[in-house]
Amino acid sequence: MMNNPVPISTLFIGLNGFIGFALSYIVVMERTRTRVWHGESEADTSNQQNYLENPSKWAAFVESYTQKLVATKTSDDGVLQRKVRAFGNFMEYVPLALLFILTLEFMNSQVWLLWLLGSALTVGRVAHGWGVIKTYGPSPGRAIGFFLTWFVYLVGAGACVLYGTIGVLQ
Repeated sequence: MMNNPVPISTLFIGLNGFIGFALSYIVVMERTRTRVWHGESEADTSNQQNYLENPSKWAAFVESYTQKLVATKTSDDGVLQRKVRAFGNFMEYVPLALLFILTLEFMNSQVWLLWLLGSALTVGRVAHGWGVIKTYGPSPGRAIGFFLTWFVYLVGAGACVLYGTIGVLQ
């Protein structure tokens, strides 16, 4: 049997990895629907070359395949921008939060603290992603998400400083 010295961190790293993948998939599918391959809106791409004017064999194949599988949107409704921001915000906040949890587990922190931080991070990131994607502007999901993430940052950073100070003074 495998001996895992950091099982709680491993669990939350895996769960958040799946959330990151899901957010990435959501962005890719919206890019496919809108045909906005760079940036976050049609305006962002207005000065870029249209790859379908003279497509390579690869571009023609991809376009043909996606046209069959995904319905194309005809207008820019801002959803791509919200999906990109949900993914980007996840990638901005989650790595350091997971590092707090991992470090605290290596420091043999209280198990309840690890579960609290991991659960708050995971619930917060799901709530935030949902809130940003579904609603333009303030939303309950977005607020819950950033407050839980800030909680993880403050408590995780504080606990790391405490454990680090104790370690240095010993």
